Amino acid sequence: MSQSANAESSRAALDLTRYGWDEEFETVFADHRRAGLTPARIVRVDGARCDAVTERGPVRADASAVLGADPVRSPCTGDWAAVRPDADPRLVAVLPRRSAIVRSSASRSSHGQVLAANVDTVLITVALAAPLNPGRVERLLALAWESGARPVIVLTKADLADRIADVRAEVEALAPGADVVAVSAVTGAGMDLLTALSTGTAVLLGPSGTGKSTLGNALLGEHLLATGEVRAHDGKGRHTTVRRELVPLPGGGVLIDTPGLRGIGLYDAADGLEQTFAEIERLAEDCRFGDCGHETEPGCAVQTAIEAGELTERRLSSYRKLQRENEWTAARSDARARAELRAERTDRSKAFAKQLRATYTFRNRQT
Repeated sequence: MSQSANAESSRAALDLTRYGWDEEFETVFADHRRAGLTPARIVRVDGARCDAVTERGPVRADASAVLGADPVRSPCTGDWAAVRPDADPRLVAVLPRRSAIVRSSASRSSHGQVLAANVDTVLITVALAAPLNPGRVERLLALAWESGARPVIVLTKADLADRIADVRAEVEALAPGADVVAVSAVTGAGMDLLTALSTGTAVLLGPSGTGKSTLGNALLGEHLLATGEVRAHDGKGRHTTVRRELVPLPGGGVLIDTPGLRGIGLYDAADGLEQTFAEIERLAEDCRFGDCGHETEPGCAVQTAIEAGELTERRLSSYRKLQRENEWTAARSDARARAELRAERTDRSKAFAKQLRATYTFRNRQT
């Protein structure tokens, strides 16, 4: 690479480091840069167009060339992309993702939906002012662990809650290996610790009413994210965030705010489930039988732990439920993939037959 090219590369890396650009991405991007393309991080996606930040500033780019039939492969907030920097910027390619938070699509299709890409920290918001929903926490944890990012459980609205220590202990039991921090965006309690934990690219994840946008504004130090009121009787709120958006944090790194999640379907999250229910996985290793169903089998270490009060029936039931759901989604996805392969083979066969007929027709005309 020439000295001028090296200088350009250094400037690009320096300009975009606050958005997560580093030497590893620069190496992956080398061929694109030689082709005259520029790196860009996608800030938000709006149909076939997206807003992105580049070394030359923000752009509004046409993303139609990289949209795919499978939503998982389409560009998403947090993706790094190669952009053709002309009068009408266009996304030419999306760089391989280091991590991605993927849930089952809200539609009836078997596709997944990427909530955020290239994430380092997942901030799972749980409102202390509302009744705890253990199953929802476990679902979100499974998504977070599966992504490859580090989950942090954020107990929000500490200024409105009692029994914070009790709820925190309950959540810690649901989240082995994850940090749990109680905060108040109003009083600032716990925010210093949360800021320290929100490293790299952090994404806010949780249902409406848990204070994601308010928390995001506290991390940003200014009111950039829309917020709304929460119903007092059930702690539920409106979807004030309507699309995923990436914003730089004042102390370094970026924050991705997401709309409140009504449905949290699992998508190919076997590893995430194992991490979320790590204590059950460890207990299962001591069962007498390798294929133990943890029901009535003799020598079941999981049932022994339940009898001893070391594990709850609810926890085991939740584990089984999420395993069944994940297996069902995987089966649907496999069936779709097989159907797409059959359709592709059929199309190739038809094209070949058409070409063959044309060849014979041409030969017959020559005789």
